[in-house]
Amino acid sequence: CYCCIVAFLVFQTSFLGDTILTTPLLAELAAREAVDVVVTPEGAAILRGHPAVRALIHYDKRGVDAGIGGLHRLSRRLREGRYSAVYLAQGSLRSAMLALAARIPRRVGFDTSAGRTLYSTRVRYRRDAHHSERLWRLAAGDGAPSPAADVLRPRLYPGADERAAVDALLGDFVRGGALVGLAPGSIWGTKRWPHFAQLATALPDARFVVIGSSADTTLAARIVEAAPGRVLDATGRLTLLGSAELIARCAVLVANDSAPTHLASGVGTPTLTLFGPTVPEFGFGPLAPRSESLGVEHLACRPCHPHGPATCPLGHFQCMRSLEPSRVVARVRNLLVPT
Repeated sequence: CYCCIVAFLVFQTSFLGDTILTTPLLAELAAREAVDVVVTPEGAAILRGHPAVRALIHYDKRGVDAGIGGLHRLSRRLREGRYSAVYLAQGSLRSAMLALAARIPRRVGFDTSAGRTLYSTRVRYRRDAHHSERLWRLAAGDGAPSPAADVLRPRLYPGADERAAVDALLGDFVRGGALVGLAPGSIWGTKRWPHFAQLATALPDARFVVIGSSADTTLAARIVEAAPGRVLDATGRLTLLGSAELIARCAVLVANDSAPTHLASGVGTPTLTLFGPTVPEFGFGPLAPRSESLGVEHLACRPCHPHGPATCPLGHFQCMRSLEPSRVVARVRNLLVPT
């Protein structure tokens, strides 16, 4: 029965991009034992159908599972799982306390995490590595040699429902030019490049699809207005895995430093990621083949924040405003040339 099976547990209740970048860790662990994952509802939606995952355990830490009651219910459920080890990809003290309360003997996490005093094994957090590699090393260990790039590329698995939804959305729109995905949104205000509409007008031979949530519809409307007849607004019309499937149909994705970059990495679509207040050296750049990153170099005030503040601390927003559309257009044209 389920409760008699020894398996691994992974804790990942952070941002969506972090969840996607956890998939190489899941694949590494799944080669040894069955793997269950504690995730937020949003994280569960993106990992649905992933072959490395035996079970997804929902933890709505800001909703129905908030507070002491939610902690108690989850710790009791995890205790019944008989897990031999837990890998704390999300390193809060709360996650560490849950792993301890679940009586999981081996608790592995980063040496910089808030919950590190409750870990049985601490792995060095490599600030010079991509976050995908940092997470992979929770299983591989500090001493493992650097793996091939393909090992660290995340994987997502849209299914038949997602393919059908994208087929219905696109219809005949893709006829008449290369399909370029645009992801103009971000939950962090200063990460939003303000020139996506100019990009669309500067590439008259391409067709565009705007990818994002319903919160990005206003941004999409500006792009649709700039290039009438050549832009399809898909914001808020697909599930997360559906958006991944749509990105997989694109020749190139242009995105801010935000979740769509990682969706593209998960389906292998070449991506141009635009960095403003953050930099690729933080470890969250695109990982799909032929992908590139672009930002305003030699700006003394960047990076200014680990995520990207809601507003520019200095009030000028030059890290994004000064990233000229012509530079982006040139990079997109290069990526559109088949290799």
